[in-house]
Amino acid sequence: MQVEIDFEVFKALTAHLRDESDTYNEAIRRLLQLPSSDLAPTVGQFETIGIPGQLNALVGGTSGVWFSNVFFPEGTLFRATYKGQTHYASIRNGTWLDSYGVSRNSPSDAASAISNTNVNGWRFWFARRPSDLDWQRLDALRT
Repeated sequence: MQVEIDFEVFKALTAHLRDESDTYNEAIRRLLQLPSSDLAPTVGQFETIGIPGQLNALVGGTSGVWFSNVFFPEGTLFRATYKGQTHYASIRNGTWLDSYGVSRNSPSDAASAISNTNVNGWRFWFARRPSDLDWQRLDALRT
């Protein structure tokens, strides 16, 4: 299949490439909030890594991220509206990634990057985990 695009679109897509090994397909997938086409790690492969500002994250067959005793599995989506603009993020490869592919250390770090001020990310963001049917405010997930 071949998709035709103009030069302006090509330049914009090129600007979204992370490095020389990144593909246009992956850049478009990030822009459209689709999961990466990379194969997931084999089930049963687990490695614990420490991420500043977070509890340890499990990477592997059950990867995801822990924030304040709440586990967000791989594929969790986040949504927040600020000043009329909706922002998105997701858990990919055991990391919170914003819609630009930038890794964030916590919901509040991600919220502050959008608002340019200190924000309680637990009240700012809504999440939809892969097993959820609807969006839930993060602070409602704390028990």
